[in-house]
Amino acid sequence: MDPYFSALVQMAVSGGLMGMAYALVAYGFQLTYAAGKAVNFGQGELVMLGAFTGISLTHIGLPYWVSVIGAMVSGAALGWFVERVAVRLAFQQRNEGWILLTIIIGLFGVSAAENIWGRDDMPYPAPWPDTPIDLSGISVTWHELAVAAGALGIMALVELAKRYTMAGIAVQGVSADPDAAELCGIRSTSAISLSWVVSGIAAGFAGTIIGPVTTVGPTMAAALTLKAFSVAVVAGFNSGFGLLIAGILLGTTENLSGFVLGSGWRETPGLVLLILALVFRPQGIFGKKIIKKV
Repeated sequence: MDPYFSALVQMAVSGGLMGMAYALVAYGFQLTYAAGKAVNFGQGELVMLGAFTGISLTHIGLPYWVSVIGAMVSGAALGWFVERVAVRLAFQQRNEGWILLTIIIGLFGVSAAENIWGRDDMPYPAPWPDTPIDLSGISVTWHELAVAAGALGIMALVELAKRYTMAGIAVQGVSADPDAAELCGIRSTSAISLSWVVSGIAAGFAGTIIGPVTTVGPTMAAALTLKAFSVAVVAGFNSGFGLLIAGILLGTTENLSGFVLGSGWRETPGLVLLILALVFRPQGIFGKKIIKKV
């Protein structure tokens, strides 16, 4: 195989696997938007805080898997907190203040991380080896495989819970028609809170699988939020499969752009995809047009 072409394939595969992490973070946007028509613009900060929580637990001697559970618990608590303090308050006042409030809480999260853990990036210790796996000339690391398996696993579990548990069905009922769900005895506020808790769990888990691939630091939040939101907008807010496709597409084009055009162009594909989606397909590639009756 031609060395240049082989390098292109390597970049595409590595980028696609990392793109599944973007899809997992974007899945948190989808969960909250489906139930309450609001998203957490501090979702990247929840991922970052979950990763720092996991690192702290490993530093006191707890096993990796315990640190993962701890990160998920902290993510659940933070997701619940954001919904109760920011989103519910704004909806009670019938305004869009949740947009600014979630951003402000995210900034508080960054400030807290800098004061507790410092501004320097930290490695996230993982139990699997650093040695890459050779697949017909393509090198794949265990960290990248963990990202792919983790993203697919958590998204599949949530989708199964949404379809086959009473709580999941209740959340879907509120998503379809909150007023009708209330008439059926479903408390919409509780269903919305649950969706934010699950979104926080996904964010905390994402931090534990992204951290070993990159590093963990306060600055990781802003980049993750932008990329994940780009994935959510491009795919649409009602398609989990679409998120995976858009995430893989973004990760692949990022790596290829950085390799072919230079590292300075690495962040360009996400912005271009976001602009194109907003101009030509605002409901997302896999989204459905919403017809409003007047």
